Amino acid sequence: MRTVYVNGEYLPENEAKISVFDRGFLMADGVYEVTSVLDGKLVDFEGHAKRLERSLHELDMASPVTTDELLAIHRELVQVNQLNEGGIYLQITRGAPADRDFAFPDPEETPSSIVLFTQAKNLANAPSAQTGISVISIEDIRWGRRDIKTVQLLYPSMGKMMAKKAGADDAWMVEDGQVTEGTSNNAYIVKGRKIITRQLSNDILHGITRAAVLRLAKEAQMEVEERGFSIEEAQGADEAFITSATTFVQPVVTIDGSSVGTGQPGKIALRLREIYIEESRKKAL
Repeated sequence: MRTVYVNGEYLPENEAKISVFDRGFLMADGVYEVTSVLDGKLVDFEGHAKRLERSLHELDMASPVTTDELLAIHRELVQVNQLNEGGIYLQITRGAPADRDFAFPDPEETPSSIVLFTQAKNLANAPSAQTGISVISIEDIRWGRRDIKTVQLLYPSMGKMMAKKAGADDAWMVEDGQVTEGTSNNAYIVKGRKIITRQLSNDILHGITRAAVLRLAKEAQMEVEERGFSIEEAQGADEAFITSATTFVQPVVTIDGSSVGTGQPGKIALRLREIYIEESRKKAL
């Protein structure tokens, strides 16, 4: 049984409780982060902590802990749960006022709620990284502030299920003829040695793994172009892949039933995955 963290307490998971009036439950009024763990150490913790701070700021939400306290909580959960590889899910909501109301509660009277728990998972040697995944395209009908990592994940969840129903692994969302991102990841194509991915804006999540992978690609003398691309361009690319905190770099081999390149994981995607894992092991906290 896992030990989880809820509002200042470490508890067995079956004893953890949140109020029915918590705004994360009633309004999806909360933000989250997922930090990967490799060899019992935290990957890109600083980047996730900074993005969390930004998300909270954009929603005018108070953090119940400092960054140092957050790091200590993460490390304690890794230790008590003997987590060698997987992730730590963190969620902060605007708290639980006395009753349901659309108006924000006074933060002086209603403190933010915080929850963290671990998830054991095979990350470095995930089989899908060697075989590649298939994606379908769906319309992007989410709200306009996708750069804020909120817990409003109903449509991405629906997208995952649309993909599953179609016999695919995931979905890429499309708006105005251009791919925005995957349901829980950033999307890329490769033409020659040029890596193409949508530029940062309010339209996509500012991925922590995305930033690290693009930096490593440039250091490896690979060209990076940040711009939109269509599904048709992606189907005609040499390679395609996704990045996220828990998938690292994962090749995409089919899009809407059409093979990308050779239909096998591409050399650039596999090399970037290898470099990213090597770098992550070296710098993990």
